[in-house]
Amino acid sequence: MKTIDEMLNLDLLTADQHHQINDWIAHSSSPEDILRMPGPLWLAVERASEAMGVNEDLLRPPALDAG
Repeated sequence: MKTIDEMLNLDLLTADQHHQINDWIAHSSSPEDILRMPGPLWLAVERASEAMGVNEDLLRPPALDAG
């Protein structure tokens, strides 16, 4: 949820999109339920994620000094 909040704070999601995504996640009982989010909401999350570089962060190898 923190990432979704950050997307809102960076104006990458509208307040309405943020509310709808939060509601969808809150009412989902499994990851599979979250994956059933309506297409327009997924597209908004994908665009915001791309703007934030989320994928690059997830694919970056861990630092050797992390620990």
